[in-house]
Amino acid sequence: MTRKITNLDTVCLSKDGGSIEIIDQTKLPGRLRVLSLSRQEDIWHAINTLQVRGAPAIGVTAALSMYLAAKNISNDQKTNGNPDHMKKERFFTRLAAAKNYLNTARPTAVNLSWATDRMEQFAIKYFEENPAKDNLTTVINTVEKMKTEALTIYDEDIATCKTIGENALSLVKKGDGLLTHCNAGKLAAIRYGTATAVMYLGHEKGYDFKIYCDETRPLMQGSRLTAFELASSGLDVTLLCDNMSASLMKTGKINAVFVGCDRVAANGDTANKIGTSLLALAAKKYGVPFYVCAPTSTIDLKCKTGDDIIIEERLPEEVTHMWFDRHMAPDNIKVYNPSFDVTDSDLITAIITEKGIINDPGKNGINI
Repeated sequence: MTRKITNLDTVCLSKDGGSIEIIDQTKLPGRLRVLSLSRQEDIWHAINTLQVRGAPAIGVTAALSMYLAAKNISNDQKTNGNPDHMKKERFFTRLAAAKNYLNTARPTAVNLSWATDRMEQFAIKYFEENPAKDNLTTVINTVEKMKTEALTIYDEDIATCKTIGENALSLVKKGDGLLTHCNAGKLAAIRYGTATAVMYLGHEKGYDFKIYCDETRPLMQGSRLTAFELASSGLDVTLLCDNMSASLMKTGKINAVFVGCDRVAANGDTANKIGTSLLALAAKKYGVPFYVCAPTSTIDLKCKTGDDIIIEERLPEEVTHMWFDRHMAPDNIKVYNPSFDVTDSDLITAIITEKGIINDPGKNGINI
């Protein structure tokens, strides 16, 4: 079978269970390259440099990475040849170090720390509740169960995204024009994506949507990723520059905006790719419903408002020359390059999750 974007999962565990396989998104759309990663440093680099990106995909990658870290720790102890050499404290100290290291790769996406915390807590609970004849045997058993838990997170992501899409379909009608920003598609998850799940499912059901994608400067995720994956799947897609969205909405061609999300605060504020808040402001002006698609794992009730969300600052060359043959700005110019912005909850019509739709979060808060 010819390798195509349509028949590959964004992230998966290798058949031998020894590595994580990811689509290298920095090479798209020109080249479809799959990376096999087993070292924690390489996985950290892949997340940090956006070779794998999108909150759900990062969460799955983190879960699988925690399993591989635990497996490596266990293998280190097996070579010692003494079951008593493996101490519970030593195992969990090294596992916590792996978690803390991985969490530094992308601080804004809560799915990263959500997944690493879930895997660590799962391991602690299983170790305590299922003692074997010695610590090393208990560790080995724990590691195997961590693999099962990581694959459960993988399966949950697929089901979650599909359900988000089904919930979103209740808010649109056949023939609608839908606008999206950045990439909250299958490349940001495992298969359906979040904001694009409604588009994929609608396509399967014959809704004949007209899809519009912002190019999403400076990293061009809309043009390189969203337009690419949707067009490859046969959807009707039109690409536009970010600063054309308001003009397009004014024409009446857009019936709804669907975007993804990296973090939802307790008051309903959301952090997403830079430019999302401008899109929400334009949608409010022109009376276009603005929907945020987010798995409940992206909701951070410990974060009271969007002001508490850490916004990642990225390198200036992403703006000045990364996607150009030559510099498109003066040498040594100062650059402001936040990766995300916060959309205030009063600009959001609804937040769509796998557990239901949170209407008017600016008024009602997070009630799911």
